[in-house]
Amino acid sequence: MSQRTGNIKFYSGEQIPLELHKARIVQKLHLVPIERRLQALREGGFNTFKLDTKDVFLDMLTDSGTNAMSDNQLGAMMVADDAYAGSQSFVRYQKAVKEVLGKEYLLPVHQGRAAENIISKTYVKKGSIVPMNYHFTTAMAHITQYGGQIEELLYDEAYEISGKHPFKGNMNLEKLRECIEKNGKENIPYIRMEASTNLIGGQPFSIENLRGVRKIADEYGIRLVLDASLLGENAWLVKQRESEFSNSSMKEIIQTMTGLADIVYFSARKLSSAKGGGICTNDQKVFKEMEPLIPLFEGFLTYGGISVREVEAIAVGLYETLDEDMIRQSPEFIEYLVNSLEEKGVPVVTPAGVLGCHVDAMRVCSHIPQTEYPAGALAAAFYLISGIRGMERGSVSNQRDEEGNETYADMELLRLAVPRRVFTLSQIKFVIDRMVWLFENRELIGGLRFVYEPPVLRFFMGELEPINDWPEKLLAKFKEDFGESL
Repeated sequence: MSQRTGNIKFYSGEQIPLELHKARIVQKLHLVPIERRLQALREGGFNTFKLDTKDVFLDMLTDSGTNAMSDNQLGAMMVADDAYAGSQSFVRYQKAVKEVLGKEYLLPVHQGRAAENIISKTYVKKGSIVPMNYHFTTAMAHITQYGGQIEELLYDEAYEISGKHPFKGNMNLEKLRECIEKNGKENIPYIRMEASTNLIGGQPFSIENLRGVRKIADEYGIRLVLDASLLGENAWLVKQRESEFSNSSMKEIIQTMTGLADIVYFSARKLSSAKGGGICTNDQKVFKEMEPLIPLFEGFLTYGGISVREVEAIAVGLYETLDEDMIRQSPEFIEYLVNSLEEKGVPVVTPAGVLGCHVDAMRVCSHIPQTEYPAGALAAAFYLISGIRGMERGSVSNQRDEEGNETYADMELLRLAVPRRVFTLSQIKFVIDRMVWLFENRELIGGLRFVYEPPVLRFFMGELEPINDWPEKLLAKFKEDFGESL
């Protein structure tokens, strides 16, 4: 594993991230004409989830399952043991979890939301309250499905989109104590910390804060659950921003974090660049409480619904999470994208976090009320003029309350995910160029309204339509400025 510290300087003085990998297998991309992109939006109900990849140039929808795998991961997939039970691939996965995450017991699941379902079904009941630094869509859906509710307990600086606090994902310790006292510790099955907080811009939390959460959890006898899906990137930012750990290895930082949690779960699609997931713990009682649900919902205990080839890749990917050169690539590209857009006046979440660049749709589309879903509109508009697929992270991603009333998000963000080792710097510069143009023509963007709305996780399958002919006007302006250029 790399032991390099510090940044690489260019003699020219230019500050750009340098890729410390080479491309050996490539995949052809397609940049279709803007007229086709408008038609694709109409066919997909102005929901970027419903776009076909043949119409997408740069897919910045998510980093889930889209990170580039390494040559070592691909090689490991060729020696998988495909036994239904007792697979040696699982033995290697289990060993990697112990050596990287420091946890003895492992329950395999097919992805992160499957882990959320198992944990929620085991511990959440009607009337349960789950405090967390911030919710993730599927985590909240599973908790509410089993009769629970969530309480989000961030500090005020977390909601300052252009703020500079290095750890906006920190849990408010005073509010946590108040939440426990108000609701009673017997009604709180666990406290959840997410590394890093996806829906407020991929913002990390500090180990100092996690220690504070652990102390309060111990006072009241409450379990601490860590969503470690973006643990590697959170650990990298701890190394950069928390002085106590500036000289620590990635392994030391990661195991400090996981050592403070009773239960660690993760989407391997994010954590180790392979498709799968896991729940791990050092508490045999906790393990036994969840164990019977794996064969019921996922598959046998030594594959958990994951292809054994992916199991092998997950194991290798966990070890690669300890490699600074591998883990730093995405945060450095994100920082370059965020800083470049900020310099051009485009409002983005700062400081740069993990997962992607998050554009503030509330300010870009200040003329669009939240009732018309500005983040969804910005996602559609950006795809239209660039062929780049981002994801709405705003009120479309929220869910209605028990009475069916709309609930509006704290932030309206367009997320432009930057998976590990996928995009080149020229492609990132194309993102910047098209976003700056759109920002300068933002008044042409209009709102959206639902025409089909599923009752749960509507952002995946819902369909919307523009409230007027703003897409056609935006297309006309693009043609005026770019001519026949794609």
